[in-house]
Amino acid sequence: MGNTRHRMEHGNSSFSYHPKLLYVSTSKYEGDWQSIPHSHPFSELFYVVNGTGTFVAEGSEFLVGKNDMVIINPHVQHTERSVQATPLDYIVLGIEGLSFSFEDIAAAQDGLSMQTHSGAVYKYNMQSPNVYAYLNIMLEEISSKKDNYETVCHNLLEILLVCMLRNDHLSIIQKDQNLLNRECAQIKNYLDANYAEDITLDTLAALTHMNKYYMAHAFTKYTGLSPINYLLKKRIQEAKSLLESTACSISQISNMLGFSSQSYFSQAFKKATGKTPVQFRSEYKAIQE
Repeated sequence: MGNTRHRMEHGNSSFSYHPKLLYVSTSKYEGDWQSIPHSHPFSELFYVVNGTGTFVAEGSEFLVGKNDMVIINPHVQHTERSVQATPLDYIVLGIEGLSFSFEDIAAAQDGLSMQTHSGAVYKYNMQSPNVYAYLNIMLEEISSKKDNYETVCHNLLEILLVCMLRNDHLSIIQKDQNLLNRECAQIKNYLDANYAEDITLDTLAALTHMNKYYMAHAFTKYTGLSPINYLLKKRIQEAKSLLESTACSISQISNMLGFSSQSYFSQAFKKATGKTPVQFRSEYKAIQE
């Protein structure tokens, strides 16, 4: 008789996330409805059971087929399109409390054909039959609603996430509102102090270790302005002060504030104030005399 015992090595687990499963849905395209672009304030996992089609998100469009898992971060507009001859059959999970971070993949590794389509969505092919099994059990539990089905579903979600994180190019960013507000305040303080520097969304995403699309949406909700518009507003405020208190030329002020050109500075200033920098300075001087 053969007998093999595998001993558990305790203390090596690093999974510390507690996401909230909002729903599990299953759909099959039968030509009687048309998906339209939409977004959610939470993440989604879109798993293709069968069929073929395309997925559209943030200006990217890519093919999806059997065993493909598409990860959609919060606030990302997306939709799917089915091929009529081979309609899409898929399962979707809505997950609150986390978003995903992923790196560009150039080649297949470990049997997984992986591909990044933008900073907001990620697709790769999951060949493991366990994934479909976990999702099917979730569907059974949430539809039957037997005792403690919520516990079963959340435990299965954590198992699924652990399996996904074995892909070295995936990581989870857990978010609560207080943490998000602190990160938005950090971005605001950084912009206030470094407005003259060359700042992009990538710069701010690296600063906070957030997905740049999610970061931009969160900052807009926090301040009422997108990061780039907030930066522009700050530069215009400083430009007014420099026009009033210094003899610096328009070109010098443009360079000092980080504008790419004097003409862009003048256009942005007029759009924000209704006056060109020259007109603004002249009117200010006239009032002072």
